[in-house]
Amino acid sequence: MTDRVGLAVGAVVVRDGRLLLVERANEPAAGLWAVPGGRVEAGESLLDAVKREVAEETGLFVAVGDVAWVGESIGPGTPPAWHYVILDYWASVEGGTLQAGGDARLAEWVPLNRLGERPMVNTMHDLIGRLWDSP
Repeated sequence: MTDRVGLAVGAVVVRDGRLLLVERANEPAAGLWAVPGGRVEAGESLLDAVKREVAEETGLFVAVGDVAWVGESIGPGTPPAWHYVILDYWASVEGGTLQAGGDARLAEWVPLNRLGERPMVNTMHDLIGRLWDSP
């Protein structure tokens, strides 16, 4: 349980009609897919946090663009088990080799038209809906 709100970032990386996703290895989201990302460390800029998280989880180096989506994840309980404000940024690959690491079990390029085939963290449904399903 927490009485604090944390800050997390993620990277929305699309290439050739595919979205970069990672399968989480650790609870509370073990086995679920999400864009690469995680907590911002004290003293770290948001953009540096995005770059670090992508490199740790995928082995790729990215250039970070504008904010793509803002949301939050609130865990169960009162007070909740966790509460994070999440800023996901558009990003593009500059180098590296795709290889899962850190708290990612797998890292893959998933075709946009097959995103619904993966079990995803709750926030991904909102992100996908806002970025691709809206008119």
